[in-house]
Order: sequence, then structure tokens, then C-alpha cells
Amino acid sequence: MTATPHRRGADRTEAIMRATLELGQEIGYAKLSIEGVAARTGAGKHTIYRRWSSKGALLLDSLLSLHEPGLDYPATGDVIADLRTQIYAAVDLLAGPPFGPLFQALVGEAQHDRQLAAALNERFITPQADKTVARLRAARDQGQLSPDFDLDLAMAILSGPLYFQFLITQEPLTHGYVDRILAALFTGMGRRA
Repeated sequence: MTATPHRRGADRTEAIMRATLELGQEIGYAKLSIEGVAARTGAGKHTIYRRWSSKGALLLDSLLSLHEPGLDYPATGDVIADLRTQIYAAVDLLAGPPFGPLFQALVGEAQHDRQLAAALNERFITPQADKTVARLRAARDQGQLSPDFDLDLAMAILSGPLYFQFLITQEPLTHGYVDRILAALFTGMGRRA
């Protein structure tokens, strides 16, 4: 039995995305090219450009389609423990092997490519921020946080130091650093007497 044209197209798409990740890991984002991916897969570069407008768009799709980040919050009833678990997972995904350098390059590239920035925000950053705000809202509604605390600001306070270290200082993101951020944040977020 032969594969349907749709299945062959899906197989080709998956092969292109896998080759993108393999090449990205081997040579880094700066040297990654549509031409290199085309050569690795035997696909024409025009075939790739019809599906993805840039190597950044191809890498984003490859990272998120083939390796869907499992960054959902546990529901233990302890907001700090839940945040810690989720942020540890995010740090491990974004800063560790095998894809940390590719995520870092992608976020950096998004600073120069508005289309890529919009796609990254829509597909990864906004959904994660929404999950965090929802978890904080639940904690506030349960009386674990001050009723007047600004949840969007809390999200910015949680993510800002991580992105600063991830992109600007390029110091390692560690679980210990996450613990320091949470401790500093929750000192000011606790329920008032």
C-alpha cells in the first residue's frame, strides 16, 4: 500500500524539521541555513521556503512541533512549589541540552525579526505566561496571595530575571537561581496579616 500524498507531505515536513534540529545542534544557529537543511533532506530549498519564511520560523516550528514543551503546572495547592516545578522545567528546557542553545538563538533572533517574534509570542511565551497568571490567580483566590497583588506584574517579575540572565548576561540558569527569584518575589507577595 502506498502512502497518500498528504502522508508523504507530512513525512517530508517532519524530516525537514528533524534535519533542522540535527543541523542546529551540530553547527549552531548562526551557521544553520535553509540550503543546508535542503541538502540534508534532499528537499528543494523552494519547498522549504514555501512552508517557512525564514530559518527562524523553521527552527521555531521544529522545536515546538517535534518537542512540545511539557510546561503545565502541577496542582498541589502550594503555589510556590507549583511555580518552582514549572520554572525548573522551563529552565531545563531553555537552558539545558539538547536544545538550550537553539532556544537562546531563537529568542535572540526574534529581537530582529518581527514575524518570528510574533510567532514565538503566540505559540510559546503567551501560553506560558497565561498559565502562570492563571496559577497565581488561583492562589490569590484561595487566599495564598494578597488580594490586591498585580498578577501581570508578578509574571513580569518572575520572567524578567530569567530572560535577563538567559539573553543578556548569558550566565547559567540554575534551579538555585530560580529559588532565589521565588524567595525574593514571595517575600513581597505573601498574604497580609
